[in-house]
Amino acid sequence: MTSYEFRPIGTIHTDFSTKFGVPRQSSLVPQLEAQITMLPEFRSHEAFRGLEGCKWIWLLWVFSEAVRDSWSPTVRPPRLGGEKRMGVFATRSPFRPNPIGMSSVQLQSIDYTEESGPVLHVLGADLMDGTPILDIKPYICYSDSHSDAMPEYLKSSASASLSVDFPSELLSLVPQPKREALIAVLSQDPRPRFQHDPDRIYGMEFAGLDIRFTIDDSAVHVVEVKG
Repeated sequence: MTSYEFRPIGTIHTDFSTKFGVPRQSSLVPQLEAQITMLPEFRSHEAFRGLEGCKWIWLLWVFSEAVRDSWSPTVRPPRLGGEKRMGVFATRSPFRPNPIGMSSVQLQSIDYTEESGPVLHVLGADLMDGTPILDIKPYICYSDSHSDAMPEYLKSSASASLSVDFPSELLSLVPQPKREALIAVLSQDPRPRFQHDPDRIYGMEFAGLDIRFTIDDSAVHVVEVKG
């Protein structure tokens, strides 16, 4: 079989320095802001002509923190509590034959800078900081949107957002522009689905801060914010 080699065209910059807390799908937290910078050879303004007219775009990227020498035909999706195995091609698991991810994000604006070339500002990305971007494509609603496209195994595992108890004295330690996004991320329940200990204190790095919290059946309780 012919093999193919791909190279990144750019890098995304987000508030997540680790995998923990990254939303499980794109656009779940539309308040999240991110920027995409291009590698020098892909900074041609001509390559982005017309993209500013796209409200939504697809990002193809590399699961750079999940690259392995081998792969398994089955995986344990987090949405199923990590207890049930599904075929890898029926999931969006990062542990794939080729570690390629895809995300639909909202294109907010494009800045054309002298130092970095085109910089894309997007909302709703579910990527770690520094993730390599392989390609950018327009999202086309008449062909890309299918309202009934829900895998059967996920229909019974959909979860509602949790309320977030964030004491004002701790919230004040978070920069104002980051507060809404952080609360929305926490409301998505960033825990692994097989962990249910209400007394366990979890830690999540976000926007340069260490956010500590507990979770019970209905709410997230922030207990500490470290700079």
